[in-house]
Amino acid sequence: MPAKGGRATLATVAASAGVSVATVSRVLNGHSDVGAATRARVESLLRQHQYSGRRSAPLRLSAASARVELLFEHPLNAYQTEIIQGVIGAATGLGIAVALDMSGGRDFEVERPSGWARDLASAGRQAVITIVHELNAENLRALARAHLPVVVIDPKNLPQARVTSVGSTNFAGGLAAAQHLLSLGHRRIAYIGGEATAPRTQARMHGYRAALEAAGITIPAGYIRAGYFRYEDGVVGAAALLDLPQPPTAVFAGNDETAAGVVEAARTRGLRIPEDLSVVGFDDTEIARFASPALTTVRQPLQEMGAVALRTALRLARKEKLDSHHVELATELVVRHSTTRPNDNGAGDLTR
Repeated sequence: MPAKGGRATLATVAASAGVSVATVSRVLNGHSDVGAATRARVESLLRQHQYSGRRSAPLRLSAASARVELLFEHPLNAYQTEIIQGVIGAATGLGIAVALDMSGGRDFEVERPSGWARDLASAGRQAVITIVHELNAENLRALARAHLPVVVIDPKNLPQARVTSVGSTNFAGGLAAAQHLLSLGHRRIAYIGGEATAPRTQARMHGYRAALEAAGITIPAGYIRAGYFRYEDGVVGAAALLDLPQPPTAVFAGNDETAAGVVEAARTRGLRIPEDLSVVGFDDTEIARFASPALTTVRQPLQEMGAVALRTALRLARKEKLDSHHVELATELVVRHSTTRPNDNGAGDLTR
């Protein structure tokens, strides 16, 4: 019960938590010598009692109070930043705390999956969200035993029935990008994507292929290149394309970072964007908006994907039934200044 006068005291919270006043004080001051379970219990009671202490500043809770764990790859890039903003924005609106974990890299593995999952549950986590990376089978089993559901955003692999995921319409996005370039009169259109075996890369490439094949255009050898969605892939890939005997007049890049690399490779050769080479990206991150010229790109609703993942994770934590284990949000072509009609000496005919 609150103290006399209606205001909670440290003693009130300590008595409710079954700990000493000194322990509550250590939690308030962010000391690390308090067990995760005790810290979560104390912080929960501090919120319930609306404890404010002697300061007018709001209570700053540690990551131990977070209900959702968000894993993402290192290093952080513009694409992940947009998704994280979506997750945190949705969580803030719902009064949910999110703990950020950058250890979820491309080769993320947990030495002791069972202990890791138990620690997350003890710290008050109710669900795990991961961007791109999918946890291995052992990690998934450990999280299941700890009753922690998982949601994957933009999965690298084909959606699995046992893993809930949120993505976008990659095929439709690739189709729209290529159709836009075709509508401008381009016939020599190349594609630089991500990892060749990744389904999201293949979906974008197949959309690109479908558009060109529907227009009766044969894709020359060397016009499709793989990478890792990095700036360097755009620089290296575009250099190789521009060295071909019949170089492309347009390049569709699998993400904005790669597209920025394509622009740089063209500039180092004295080519103008878009007069000499049109470039289309994918994602619509800040890179596309701040590029010079601003990039025409396929917009993935990245922040919305993050918000949907957060809401889905909470539904799973409440053991609600979902209509589908995989949700795809619509992509949209955003036309800016990096695409135009090919110049007269670059629109060669590649039709069958």
